[in-house]
Amino acid sequence: MQFEDLEVWKRAARLCAHIYRHFGDSRDYGFKDQITRSSLSIASNIAEGYERVGEKDRIRFLNYAKGSCGELRTQIYIGMQVGFIDRGSGKQWVEETHELSRMLYGLMQHFRQRQ
Repeated sequence: MQFEDLEVWKRAARLCAHIYRHFGDSRDYGFKDQITRSSLSIASNIAEGYERVGEKDRIRFLNYAKGSCGELRTQIYIGMQVGFIDRGSGKQWVEETHELSRMLYGLMQHFRQRQ
């Protein structure tokens, strides 16, 4: 299986695209850079982990992706508080990061059992 076939990767990439579009015209370059980088990190680490040969490396990169979900979720909460993100979009994105974290945890458990 390739990473492009994984539902978790597809959803992470889709969330990243939503965030990039949302902040495309933002003039707060610091916040924009931080939130887009953390969203990009989720799908990128899933892909990098899946391209690794050993299960241990795969788990490590999936764990990085899971950590990036928490980082992104924090930035979404802050973005809502300061008015950069409307509540509707923010709540959807927060829920999606929770779901991605659950999916990543399940995938890590799968690889741990194979070790």
